[in-house]
Amino acid sequence: MSPEISTKRIVCLANSRKLGGICFAGKELASDGTWGSWVRPVSAREHEEIALRESRCTDGSIPQVLDIIDIPVIDAKPRGYQQENWLIDPDRPWAKVGVIAKNSLDSSVDPIDNLWINGHASVNGFNNRVPEDEASALRNSLCIIQVDSLDMRVFTYAGKKRIQGHFIYKGVEYGLAVTDN
Repeated sequence: MSPEISTKRIVCLANSRKLGGICFAGKELASDGTWGSWVRPVSAREHEEIALRESRCTDGSIPQVLDIIDIPVIDAKPRGYQQENWLIDPDRPWAKVGVIAKNSLDSSVDPIDNLWINGHASVNGFNNRVPEDEASALRNSLCIIQVDSLDMRVFTYAGKKRIQGHFIYKGVEYGLAVTDN
């Protein structure tokens, strides 16, 4: 018996590199134009990255930020704090159905007080890590926030070019890696 396939219509809000594949995420878009829940399409592979061939749309394009995409999914596949995960049907193409205007994003901002559990950092960032044993307290891994200022910094670390975004949100400073394509 083959699995029942449904379609998630999302606005692509993230398109980043992940282990030789891609990680996409977006918010559902209802037929009346209202924003819904976050959706992260994932594969059945160990690290859930999406292969380039799996994300190719019927028009031959690869989803870009602000594209409206119909994605065939098999089932919800929540994992720990990543409750937004949906298993894709790797045999069915995605369909680009439009592009949303950038000024439409204002109504998509998530009403949150904290990004996550602060106070943990990598060598080059700050408030950019959450210890694995504390991550189970989180119920989501994606959000849209609005900040007054974003400072992008480019530097070399361990022989590789790195890009980091620095901003303040609700009085807390963050330095996060930028991996978006």
